[in-house]
Amino acid sequence: MTVIAKLLDGLIDYAGLYPPGSLDMQALTRNYHSYRHGRHAYALGRLVVDLKRMEELRKAAGECLQQFPLSLILTAEQDLDGLLRLLDEGLKIEAVEIKTETLSEIERIAKRLPVEVLTFFEVVVAAGDAKVLDAICAAGAQVKLRMGGVVADAFPSPRATAGMLQALTDRHLMFKATAGLHHPLRSRHPYTYAPDSAFGVMHGFVNLCCAAALIHFGGDAIDAALILEETDPHAWVASPESVAWRDFRWRTFQIEEVRQEFFRCVGSCSFTDPLGDLETLGWL
Repeated sequence: MTVIAKLLDGLIDYAGLYPPGSLDMQALTRNYHSYRHGRHAYALGRLVVDLKRMEELRKAAGECLQQFPLSLILTAEQDLDGLLRLLDEGLKIEAVEIKTETLSEIERIAKRLPVEVLTFFEVVVAAGDAKVLDAICAAGAQVKLRMGGVVADAFPSPRATAGMLQALTDRHLMFKATAGLHHPLRSRHPYTYAPDSAFGVMHGFVNLCCAAALIHFGGDAIDAALILEETDPHAWVASPESVAWRDFRWRTFQIEEVRQEFFRCVGSCSFTDPLGDLETLGWL
């Protein structure tokens, strides 16, 4: 496989229900089924849906639901028994994503979930609370980083993101990133698909992967922040064997290691936008 194929391998968890995609359940399941059988199916990860909407998903997906790998979003207050019943039904629930920074809730929830289900606790990038990260680490769970949204203030700075990557690797914590990562390279785009949408600079998932690789292999947060800040596509070179940013280069086996041991995946409301951008760059 090429370095870009390794970077993309199962990278994109499809979250089309959420802004700015905001699809209905029928469109979501239709798209996901199509992507699973398309030429870039290797890049497709899990289908992301709220636990409370599982019955709606069941009706829309029909028999296909048994084949869909799922990542369920739930709150700390939700009844975990409902989730466990879905697992007993044999549904392919591979991960859960929970927004809480209460240490007791992190411990309680992690204890009740089967070890084979990946558990991602969402943390605030800018805060970087060491006690929260320590609790997630102690619980054997992983981290979810929100990298954007539909307003400028939702996007954490490159410096804060680099600092968080350093804090994660110091604790051997793996992470998932979500929101604002529809494009491979940091660049300016509309926040939503509305004709009158405001524009802003969004993080790139290639920037993020290479910053994670730099930190993972012993680089420092200053250089990682510079990678995250990079907006010039000419600063990057992608070949079948490696991807490079300025004087730094990562080979296929290094990107594979980073994906397996540190940078799990991204959640995106679009599956086609990231791939289309890579094709425009000539990398895919």
